[in-house]
Amino acid sequence: MNGVMAKKIKKDSKTAKKSTKKGKGSAIEKIEELEAQLGEKDEALNELESQIVEWKDKHHRLYAEFDNYRRRTLKEKAELIKSASEQLILEMLPVLDDFERAIKAKIEAGEEIVETEGMALIYNKMKIILEKQGSIQMKSMGEAFDPEFHEAIAQIPAPSKAQKGKILDVVENGYLLNDKVIRFAKVVVGV
Repeated sequence: MNGVMAKKIKKDSKTAKKSTKKGKGSAIEKIEELEAQLGEKDEALNELESQIVEWKDKHHRLYAEFDNYRRRTLKEKAELIKSASEQLILEMLPVLDDFERAIKAKIEAGEEIVETEGMALIYNKMKIILEKQGSIQMKSMGEAFDPEFHEAIAQIPAPSKAQKGKILDVVENGYLLNDKVIRFAKVVVGV
């Protein structure tokens, strides 16, 4: 029996060694498998982090674009409000010019002062109303010619050297609306 027992112990020992080797092998395989899964999870995590960075960047850009859009529309709205009356003022300027010409004609013809004063009163009221809307008449007479504000309709010889390049006569007054030229002054320039 001792021989049979010895054989059995040897057999069990070999089986134990094999199972230990199998156990070590399967544990190593499990560790390698877990490391592979961990590596896959790290890659997935890195990919997700890069997507988060990308989305944050897109969010910041979109927010900046929206902020620029909001500012631009507010600026456009403010400009629109400022210049909303521009068309009406442009249409009223010829009437104002006609009043001015009529007053000058009546004074030159020596008409009654009462009529002239009444027209002058209406002219001044219209001028005040336009000024309240932001319209300002340019002062051009005697100024140096500036093509950004004046339109030269004629050139005549200057009476003196000091008047060369200066405005000698204003045919039609120019107007500004909130510092923007809405009508150029039609002038005669000395050369």
